[in-house]
Amino acid sequence: MRKLHFSLLLPLAILLFSCQPQPENRSYFEVSFEVDSLNQALDGRLLLLLSNNKQAEPRFQIGDGPTTQLVFGIDVEGWKKGEKQAFDGSVFGYPLESLKDLPAGKYYVQALLHRYETFNLSTGHTVKLPMDNGEGQQWNTSPGNLYSTPVEIQFDPQKSVAISLKMDQAIPPIVPPEDSKYIRHIRMKSELLSEFWGRPMYLGAHILLPEGFDEHPEAKYPLAVFHGHFPADFGGWRTTPPDPNLVPDSSARFSLKGYNIIQQQEFYDFYKLWTGPDFPRFLAIEIQHPTPYYDDSYAVNSASQGPWGDALTYELIPFIEKQFRGLGEGWARFLYGGSTGGWEALAVQVFYPDEYNGCFAACPDPIDFSAYTTIDIYKDKNAYFLESDFKKTERPMHRDYLGHVSSTAKDANHLELVLGTHSRSGQQFDIWEATYSPQGKDGYPRRLWDKYSGEIDHEVAAYWRENYDLNHIMKRDWATLGPKLRGKIHIYCGDMDNYYLNNAVYKTEDFLKSTNNPPYEGEVDYGDRAEHCWNGDHSQPNAISRLRYHRMFIPRSAERLLKSAPPGADVASWRY
Repeated sequence: MRKLHFSLLLPLAILLFSCQPQPENRSYFEVSFEVDSLNQALDGRLLLLLSNNKQAEPRFQIGDGPTTQLVFGIDVEGWKKGEKQAFDGSVFGYPLESLKDLPAGKYYVQALLHRYETFNLSTGHTVKLPMDNGEGQQWNTSPGNLYSTPVEIQFDPQKSVAISLKMDQAIPPIVPPEDSKYIRHIRMKSELLSEFWGRPMYLGAHILLPEGFDEHPEAKYPLAVFHGHFPADFGGWRTTPPDPNLVPDSSARFSLKGYNIIQQQEFYDFYKLWTGPDFPRFLAIEIQHPTPYYDDSYAVNSASQGPWGDALTYELIPFIEKQFRGLGEGWARFLYGGSTGGWEALAVQVFYPDEYNGCFAACPDPIDFSAYTTIDIYKDKNAYFLESDFKKTERPMHRDYLGHVSSTAKDANHLELVLGTHSRSGQQFDIWEATYSPQGKDGYPRRLWDKYSGEIDHEVAAYWRENYDLNHIMKRDWATLGPKLRGKIHIYCGDMDNYYLNNAVYKTEDFLKSTNNPPYEGEVDYGDRAEHCWNGDHSQPNAISRLRYHRMFIPRSAERLLKSAPPGADVASWRY
């Protein structure tokens, strides 16, 4: 009888609850901007950031891991000084989806506007996107973005009074690095990109000159192209010993105390190697190619980003070689990099096989989209969940070497959805979409999946497969590509890569090992229990080897060059 009475009372309780006054969709925060130098209407992504601690400004505490604080976002267009933008319960947030769900308590709150500019593309579309301002597409540090000073508040979602925030500060410009004896910095206008974007667009690079460059004006040099995320300057280089007054820090990732001192020593050691008698005399470059979608272009042509691959290979590289006495031919150019740079190194070698003589791709972003991290975009229906009749299991996205998961695919994508609509977050999944997807009718990249639900669009997936799935492309075109790639492909990955990137490498290795007409004659290798970004060095821990890309792969490039240079090639002038 007690069970019967309960079953009868339950619907009544639900009915009574639904009849209670619910919190209205009130404004919890109102944001305006008051910067004296700004009188024009602004477009962009307005972010509301909250934190329950004072460890740093809220804008520096956002991520997809367990320690992330809170962010909510809205698009603004034509926003004028003094006007207020409201954040109510309908505004989507991460990791809490609504301000209604925020517990009452003390918070530190801040507002930031990631500013957009208008681009009139050669495709006929008009889009609004954030222009890079020398920082490498980072929304929380981009010069010109507006923000407010963090303030302490007492928040209660049941109260009706909106909290007002005023953005009265702009992030200042970045001072560019200065040239030195060994490092030069160049910037050039790209005609190809300027035509696509409907405005002047520029490419940059940091060039490390070989020892004896000025003393040997007759020498012409091979080129080593290091791919990776946006470099503020040439990385891994230091001409003085470690600072004796440097306070040792702690690296949580590597469980190392004094990692900052270790880094300075490694960079100084590389300087001594580079200037020593036995290191190959190469030009080494790190490229600056941020786009309005990310900190770099992924170095290939794409529908929504434009002809970055052609601009880098046919405009920037020849420009550098002409100015700094490069040999200027494909047999004397090499590619290397890790993570994003690993994918780029392999992709550029595959898409421009005659223009480069070898790639060393470490921990590459997914090179087979049937293992797109933990997602098979061709067969899976949903990117966020493993679905069955009675259970939905979230797909992991980040793990440590023991397999402990700290974030999921849903986490990463919902954060991106808060930071920017239309693939404009500047984060990882959005740049893959901006690079690999066909252009939508609105001029923005077509979504591979619904950003909120995770439901995959297999028509878009099919486009990805034919145009950017590197393993599929090599399989499909090996009859013509194989002879041009023979001996040029080298891939390295930890078997416990944090982002499950080893899964795609396994599939690619299976294909490469099966080739016989011709055989690929390269290398695929794995680090036991190694995390992101292992690069093939079994003699050192990942914390050290990740600092040694230049010293590892430039000598190997020299070995490859001497074995494969065509008859009559200059293999002497740079060997002094």
